[in-house]
Amino acid sequence: MKKIINKPENFVEEMLDGIVRAYGDRLKLAGEQGRVILRAQGPKKGRVGIVTGGGSGHLPVFLGYVGEGMLDGCAVGNVFASPSSQTMFEMIKACDGGAGVLCLYGNYGGDNLNFDMACEMAEFEDIKTATVRVADDVASSPKVTAEKRRGVAGMVYAFKAAGAAADLGRDLKGVAAAARKALASTRTMGVALSPCIVPQVGKPTFSIKDDEIEIGMGIHGEPGIEVRPMMNADEVASLILSKILADMPLERGDEVSVMVNGLGATPLEELLIVFRAIHKELEAKGVFVAMPHVGEFATSMEMAGLSVTILKLDAELKSLLRAPASTPFYTNANI
Repeated sequence: MKKIINKPENFVEEMLDGIVRAYGDRLKLAGEQGRVILRAQGPKKGRVGIVTGGGSGHLPVFLGYVGEGMLDGCAVGNVFASPSSQTMFEMIKACDGGAGVLCLYGNYGGDNLNFDMACEMAEFEDIKTATVRVADDVASSPKVTAEKRRGVAGMVYAFKAAGAAADLGRDLKGVAAAARKALASTRTMGVALSPCIVPQVGKPTFSIKDDEIEIGMGIHGEPGIEVRPMMNADEVASLILSKILADMPLERGDEVSVMVNGLGATPLEELLIVFRAIHKELEAKGVFVAMPHVGEFATSMEMAGLSVTILKLDAELKSLLRAPASTPFYTNANI
């Protein structure tokens, strides 16, 4: 293992300390174990609170989206591990402004279990909660069992839609509906070129040959759907797009937002080359691309590779996506 860290067991705490030192005017730490990130200004009275949670190692997901127009809080676990239910409960309680709290998070076993327990704890405190689980990864389960899919980079669109809906004054049911609507129109698929190393494990999460590419790899190193010989950018783009469109067909005249997301070790230049290919294919199909997102939005430590997310837009989703948002790691001012 070759990383610029101190003791592996201090990785998460030192990362969190660095974040609040860098962005202390916007974020603050809370919780008994210091594993909750909140907006520095606290919850807005009368606005639905929106929270998430998950393992570390995926910045900007999850905690990078705490801020104006998006999330109110994030529960932080160890690398690739769920936060505890107690941490989640502390976060929910801290983010309740009196209108209830939406728990919006990736569809993973530990997160599902712990958020369910945290919501039960919140009910005893008379805090209303609603749950929306992100399941946008088309490679992780077929369409007939789409509810089993993993939540990956598409959750950023759900954070954005929910945050905008909350800012409009919608109630808990309405904010949850906005998140669900965004997710129903979102599909993601990724590819991996190399593994990553969890600091406290000290060895790669999986192995792949130098001349191979893993199709459909998960952001924790979960197996994909196949391993192929290395492909060029246009081939990667075409393969991913074909898988997404097989699951969510688009018609001439449709409008979409495209996210090309780096997994941690892929240069922006390469992401832009893939975006170029995706854009050209969609353009040829008569599909218009609005508000593109190209960069790192949901990583996996130093894994090389990328994912592509397509959000099919209508007037409401386009308006929610365009609404102002600003966090230390995300702003849509130039999108």
